[in-house]
Amino acid sequence: MEELFQVGSFSSTSRLVVGTGGFRSMDVLESSIRASGSSIATVALRRVDPNVKGSIYDLLHEMDVTLLPNTAGCYSADEAIKVAELAREAFSTPLIKLEVIGDDVTLLPDTSETLNAAGELVRRGFEVWAYTSDDLIVAQRLEQLGCVAVMPLGSPIGSGLGIRNPHAISLITDRLSAAVLLDAGVGTASDAALAMELGCDGVLVASAMNRALEPVLMAEALRDAVRAGYLARRAGRIPTRLHAEASSPSLGRPDLFAV
Repeated sequence: MEELFQVGSFSSTSRLVVGTGGFRSMDVLESSIRASGSSIATVALRRVDPNVKGSIYDLLHEMDVTLLPNTAGCYSADEAIKVAELAREAFSTPLIKLEVIGDDVTLLPDTSETLNAAGELVRRGFEVWAYTSDDLIVAQRLEQLGCVAVMPLGSPIGSGLGIRNPHAISLITDRLSAAVLLDAGVGTASDAALAMELGCDGVLVASAMNRALEPVLMAEALRDAVRAGYLARRAGRIPTRLHAEASSPSLGRPDLFAV
């Protein structure tokens, strides 16, 4: 891909972000990240102790993969802010993936608490990647607050349902200048390709990869799907029509010559 994926101070040739939770082993995680071509991975702070040898942190460091700490498991702005500060101190990074959950069953985001946390974290100098609903107005507010990335869901976390409202995602990508990444709901490669065709700048994938029968193979598929969707978006699809239109020109057809 000719254009670098740029989000705040982070840049990469890959537009795929990998979630690190749920893999069967560290070996499978490492192989999957390598196969994905990704150079940034998100990690829940509560699952990582930077002082423990052989942690996910050590693995990412050895692979030269950028760590994107996240506030998974937080249910209020105050809680998310505290976790973000701990992450910055532990990993010496201003990057933070903001998640504030509002419901235990659906894991849907609490948008009001997300907005409150985002504003304060930006004020404190964080580069905020904000997980949110597919609501255009909320996405615009997050951009206005200074988030470097807005990450609307395609469907609930871990559901694999794909993008349930493509129109909503398309509206967000068309109206925002900040980076837009699809976050949550990807089930297979075609979902990632569609996200990119809808104008997303990148895709975050976790469950689709770590729960696949062959995670490494799925990582390769997702890598190629993100690239294909990105190129297709740049190429420009043909307009949809109600009726057929021949792909071959009619010029020169003998049956159309005037008698």
